[in-house]
Amino acid sequence: MNTENKTKAKEFSWPVRVYYEDTDSGGVVYYANYLKFMERARTELLRSLGFQQDQLQQELDIIFAVHSANIQYKKPARFNDELKVITSIALLGKASILFKQTVYLVSSPGGDEVLAEAEIKIACLKAESFIPKSIPASIKEKIKKEFHCGS
Repeated sequence: MNTENKTKAKEFSWPVRVYYEDTDSGGVVYYANYLKFMERARTELLRSLGFQQDQLQQELDIIFAVHSANIQYKKPARFNDELKVITSIALLGKASILFKQTVYLVSSPGGDEVLAEAEIKIACLKAESFIPKSIPASIKEKIKKEFHCGS
């Protein structure tokens, strides 16, 4: 029996309100916009750790770019819905981060309801050449400290 104490990975929550511009002709959120909502949440997660993406590019010559995305859509969101995007870090690699992200409809009957789930792998790249580059130690250490994840 494993009696090891495991610290639950921290989650980051970002609120989103659905606007008309987010919906399609059927009146529901256009599928690609869930990826935009998730992008905002990842950007704000980095900002909450003290890392601005433009500063990373200027000062460390790095950018983070989506390597791959695997998303499952469960239910649609509609105009004026209040959503939240929950983001956690599943894996912190040498030059990549695997995020787990879930979009919820807030305060639906019976509690928050899952609308979409995704795993998004982000690569760290040299800003000028787009060649993979190791994630700087200062960023890795802050992520490990705040999100209780290892390499």
